[in-house]
Amino acid sequence: MRVRDQEDRSLALCDRYQGYPGKKRGSIGYDGYKKVNGNKLSALVDRNGLPLACTVAPANVHDSRLYEPTLETFEIPEVQVRPRIISADAAYDAREIRQYNRKRGIKSNIPVNRRSRKQPKRGRPFGFDPELYKKRSAVERFFSWIEAFKKIVPRYERYEHSFMGLIHLACSIMIARVLG
Repeated sequence: MRVRDQEDRSLALCDRYQGYPGKKRGSIGYDGYKKVNGNKLSALVDRNGLPLACTVAPANVHDSRLYEPTLETFEIPEVQVRPRIISADAAYDAREIRQYNRKRGIKSNIPVNRRSRKQPKRGRPFGFDPELYKKRSAVERFFSWIEAFKKIVPRYERYEHSFMGLIHLACSIMIARVLG
């Protein structure tokens, strides 16, 4: 992992990806699933769908690699606040993520991804609450809100920091609309 600036952790690039800052649109990777060039937005939201932290990475970085940088951007100075329970989809079912949460005292509500296992897991099963998992739709609500901002979806900005600035502006507008 390479971080450009210690104060601004939102510019973290994952997994030895160096990016191309001289070319148009900065670091953009090829997402094989969607068959498009682009970038990924990883977000941490509360139960109401309001954004708490966001990170941007190239499209060829797996979602599970963005988990730790996204949680590290959620930081309130001089206050030790961390979420108690995190609900995530099956793409985040990895041993590293569960250990990361356990070390920090965070309960993981992540379903087991059966496609990523060659043999069934032996031993004690992971805790999973399906009723709490249904409330994960707040993340989908956040992404539908963010797609309403027409400048964010196609990404016209050349640099990551200017693109993150637009995302932070959109998030602040969302929060202002909800709070009144």
